[in-house]
Amino acid sequence: MIEFNSILAIAYRDLLKFLRDPVRIVSTLIFPAMFVILLGNSFQGMTTDYNFLTYVFTGVLAQTLYQSTAMGIISLIEDRENDFSQEIFVSPVSRYTIVFGKIFGETLVSMAQGASIILLGILIGIPLTIQQAIYLFPISLIVCVAGGAFGVIIMANLSNQRAANQIFPFIMFPQYFLAGVFNPLNSLPWYLHILSLMAPMRYAVDLIRGVFYLGQPDYAHTVLQHPSINLVIVLITFVIFLMVGTWVFVRGERNR
Repeated sequence: MIEFNSILAIAYRDLLKFLRDPVRIVSTLIFPAMFVILLGNSFQGMTTDYNFLTYVFTGVLAQTLYQSTAMGIISLIEDRENDFSQEIFVSPVSRYTIVFGKIFGETLVSMAQGASIILLGILIGIPLTIQQAIYLFPISLIVCVAGGAFGVIIMANLSNQRAANQIFPFIMFPQYFLAGVFNPLNSLPWYLHILSLMAPMRYAVDLIRGVFYLGQPDYAHTVLQHPSINLVIVLITFVIFLMVGTWVFVRGERNR
């Protein structure tokens, strides 16, 4: 019960920080909307066997959930620079509880962004049924926590917030294309195909698309592999990233 309360307390702190930052709220809602509307409609005239706007919508939804949670973990570095992490790490709770509390807090923030993207999709005519929304909710939570674990292992190896702000976009931006957020991955050159298989976001994007298109005629044209395979890969990477990232971060705190 103590561990559960600790997770909620840490998550509430991060959610409250987000709600008190109007600039961050506006920016995190505007950029995904720009991607969906501008890019989706710009390439709508492409010759494809499916609606390209819907394809981009599902990609941006997955990318936002994954990346937003991952980038939110930058608060670990902020806490380190403010010595707040030293204070919470001396508390009588598991180190994994503290890190997962950070991930859960950023997951709540990302889910709010995801809800706004879905609302935008409905407004611009994306076909979304109640059944699809029900299926997407738990999958979106999984994608968020997986992105948070990816953020942990990246942030744990960075020394300060300035380095994080410079390196993290460099790590995330190529995955927009390697994960197929905006572009199909069926005809990549062999060397980009290998890099695509190494991109963690690829499986999150394909998982969201697999659930969204499940049972639809466009499934064969838009989904790379069965959602169950993507789910297993996402869960495995979550466990690895969380365990290794937490170990590296705690070791760094002890050596300070």
